[in-house]
Amino acid sequence: MDLSYSEEYEEFRREVQAFLKGYWPLQGDEAKLSHREQATLFRERAIAQGYAARAIPKRYGGSEREADVLKARIIGEEFGKAHAPGDIRSIGASMLVPTLLEHGQEWQKERFIAPTIRGEMVWCQGYSEPGAGSDLASLQTKAELDGDEWVINGHKVWTTGANIADYMFCLCRTEPEADKHGGISYLLIDMKSEGVQVSLLRQMTGTADFCEVFLNSVRIPAENIIGKRGEGWNVSRSTLKHERNMIGSAEASRATFRSLLKFAKGVQLNGRPALEDPVIRQRFAQIEGYVTAHLYSGYRQLTLAARGQEPGLAAMLNKLTSTNIGHMLAKLAFDLVGDQALESPSGDEVMNLKPRGGQAWVSQYMWSLGIAIAGGTANIQRNVIAERGLGLPRDRAVQRSN
Repeated sequence: MDLSYSEEYEEFRREVQAFLKGYWPLQGDEAKLSHREQATLFRERAIAQGYAARAIPKRYGGSEREADVLKARIIGEEFGKAHAPGDIRSIGASMLVPTLLEHGQEWQKERFIAPTIRGEMVWCQGYSEPGAGSDLASLQTKAELDGDEWVINGHKVWTTGANIADYMFCLCRTEPEADKHGGISYLLIDMKSEGVQVSLLRQMTGTADFCEVFLNSVRIPAENIIGKRGEGWNVSRSTLKHERNMIGSAEASRATFRSLLKFAKGVQLNGRPALEDPVIRQRFAQIEGYVTAHLYSGYRQLTLAARGQEPGLAAMLNKLTSTNIGHMLAKLAFDLVGDQALESPSGDEVMNLKPRGGQAWVSQYMWSLGIAIAGGTANIQRNVIAERGLGLPRDRAVQRSN
């Protein structure tokens, strides 16, 4: 197995490195700008040079470069080393923009994509409801057409970043007589609209990263619909696909593993360094096996993509594998922390995970329970893999409900 790049790609790497050396971090008066302003300015330059938004046409604010997964990988590696703000891994850029490219009208692409990929427009996702989580198609938020406006009433929950978002892409029931999958539409809601009420949800980690959103007779233009009326479920599946890809990073799993290994080197367990304990060493070895398998599966998928081939079943496993590894790592960290795990994490320790102190790892453990739900629960993922990937029959309970 040869994991090295050809000279052509190494030359491209040097070009990327030279660009970063010249433009990040910003210098002079530009360094006095706010962090968000600096990131936006840098992204504009990166797009102009073809190092960001490569798959997005120029008319929508992208750089419109020929697809090359190896160049994209090199850009990601070098921008990561430089801690430079490359393509935004946000709800808007990673989930909505690909959905717009696939299903949006021309004016919607021109209106929303450019400011989103630059970081100027922030989005939140209006999917889950108090009575519709894993069974998302049971959602009850309603949208009724009144002239040239949709009037929306409902309640969304676990909405990440709703308190800072400019817009929400939201699933609403628009055809009450249709079956539950067929009566849903995909709408774009301006969060400054009258009738939008956002409340923060305090988590057991001590932070408030999620919100609940109340929609009380909110009016939006009738044209703010992605795809056809009543076909929002199919549109939403595109968004969920990109969300799962965003969550299932093998590189993120490896980075967390290395961080935990570093933490463990400074932990004493039963009067000796934790890594000298045979049980702890065995657990680390087992997790490293999963991390390495996940990483090399990623390499295989990268190779297939470079050859223009579909990864198939392997891609379906990424999100589930990543969340399983994350939970194993967090559980080991929780055990290493010991009695300190009984203490409630302070705000600084929760938010500052570098370097990761003991209480920050406790927060990581709590997060690992929730991330197994985000983007589709682990059980739902197993059903997707079984039915769509392996061709197994649908769950009997689902068959009965239909």
